[in-house]
Amino acid sequence: MSQTLAQKILQRHTDEEIVSDGQIVNCRPDMVLAHDITGPLAIKAFKAMGATKVFDKDKIALVMDHFTPQKDIASANQVIISRVFAQEQQITHYYEGGDAGVEHTLLPEQGIVAPGDLVIGADSHTCTYGGIGAFATGMGSTDIAAGMALGENWFKVPATIRVNFEGQADKNLRAKDLILMLIGKIGVDGALYRALEFGGSVIDNLDVEGRLTMANMAIEAGGKAGLFACDDKTIAYCHAHNRPDINTKFAADPGCAYEQEITIDITGQGPVVACPHIPSNVKSVADLGDVPIQQVVIGSCTNGRFSDMKDAASILRGRKVKKGVRCIILPSTPTVWKQCLKEGLMEIFTDAGCIVGPCTCGPCLGGYMGILGDGERAVSTTNRNFRGRMGSLESEVYLANPLTAAASAVAGRIIGPDAL
Repeated sequence: MSQTLAQKILQRHTDEEIVSDGQIVNCRPDMVLAHDITGPLAIKAFKAMGATKVFDKDKIALVMDHFTPQKDIASANQVIISRVFAQEQQITHYYEGGDAGVEHTLLPEQGIVAPGDLVIGADSHTCTYGGIGAFATGMGSTDIAAGMALGENWFKVPATIRVNFEGQADKNLRAKDLILMLIGKIGVDGALYRALEFGGSVIDNLDVEGRLTMANMAIEAGGKAGLFACDDKTIAYCHAHNRPDINTKFAADPGCAYEQEITIDITGQGPVVACPHIPSNVKSVADLGDVPIQQVVIGSCTNGRFSDMKDAASILRGRKVKKGVRCIILPSTPTVWKQCLKEGLMEIFTDAGCIVGPCTCGPCLGGYMGILGDGERAVSTTNRNFRGRMGSLESEVYLANPLTAAASAVAGRIIGPDAL
């Protein structure tokens, strides 16, 4: 049968023939992932089920990224649990301290995940790796424990929604805007347990870092996975990131059965923001009016890559962050951080009055390094803006691309780059 990308990748990892959506199949993952919050839960479950050895020490990744460096005793103890387990099991891909970065940037960057892989992670944004053509999805820590012990998990084959982006992109439009436009159109449950498969002329021209951004937020539409075909851009990215062995392109089969097809024409569309308190409350920046802010966050697994840092620097160069606004810059991996330093971006950020921090998730989940107080408002390049996500239940978070976030930091209110 003709297969969607989701069916095709799952088929590579099971001995059962996939014949329909909704089918339950056992699959063998290429990588099992957890971090400093979910890892200890998975380790506890791993031991409770009587497991003593992981199925493959090279196919487990533990990344200490949510609270790094650790902010308190509790977070330090979480890392101790993960570190001891990694040592006991001789886990190859254990990252802590100066080696760690935000996991969903770090693993593709290091070549640890690749096109066609099946990846499961105890983090909802594991779907990021669909940007390079991997079927990647989040699971609960108990399921991850089973994956670590057995080297397999069951999957329900998801139906696929094909999303085509067409038209001429505005110079300030970015991948973040594309995925927000889709979420605004279908809602936060519009792709519930579906695979979102992206295509169209806009996607063909989109770089891999942009694709990773879009796949990252498939979960914000309820998606099980967000998927892009492996094309020449994907292969070039892999070759530049420690995977010279990746040379085969693949895509969905012609004539495969989609549950739904959506086409979005972006011609004439400027940058958008997701307004409080849900990612589907999407409006054009130009239509917002006067919305003052107290904080800007540029970073996270959604928009902490070097292309995002360059976008922010292009706005902040020669300008100052508005008095009374905190602009927090968090490059998502040490490699991104060093590249920012090498190319002069750190000087631009500090001259503008930004706070440049370590490679951490930090404020994205209301963890630390940027907590909002009562009544404060932030523009953030992160992925969620639920009530209380970044601090006080009385605060507000607006999601935007890095250009819009940086411009808003300068203006002290939400604006697009052209308004400067």
